[in-house]
Amino acid sequence: MFPEYIEQFAQKVDGNIDKHDVIVFTISTCQWCKKCKKYLKEKNIQYRYIDIDLLDLEHKGKILKFLREKFQPSRIAYPFLICDGDFVVGYNSEKYEELMK
Repeated sequence: MFPEYIEQFAQKVDGNIDKHDVIVFTISTCQWCKKCKKYLKEKNIQYRYIDIDLLDLEHKGKILKFLREKFQPSRIAYPFLICDGDFVVGYNSEKYEELMK
């Protein structure tokens, strides 16, 4: 589902629940992003993440372009969680719960 230039940066976090394809785009210093990762870990959900602020400008730009074109969000904010093709912009545990039923 994701281009190679995204997959190459994705860090995998193991979890017992692996029935969903979950990837989160985050900022390494963002408290809401850390809260999102903590939520997924506590729920024992396998996921991948990319700390987008740690990428060089070229890769960051390609990823942002992909997110805008593929998902057409009204805005890009972090965390940007994608689960099986659906997405949530910002931290929202209730929406995460709905996506991962």
